[in-house]
Amino acid sequence: MEFSAVITPAAEGGYFAFNPETGTTTQGETIEEALSNLREATELYLEEFPMT
Repeated sequence: MEFSAVITPAAEGGYFAFNPETGTTTQGETIEEALSNLREATELYLEEFPMT
């Protein structure tokens, strides 16, 4: 299953990452870190709220 990631720069530095399909949001100092954190947050979300 593939999901979207919307990455935007944060005003204070780093990046925000958002997954529109699940609503999960996270941040990181680099784009790679933000994406990694988003993957983890989305996996945890899907464990609790599986999509059918």
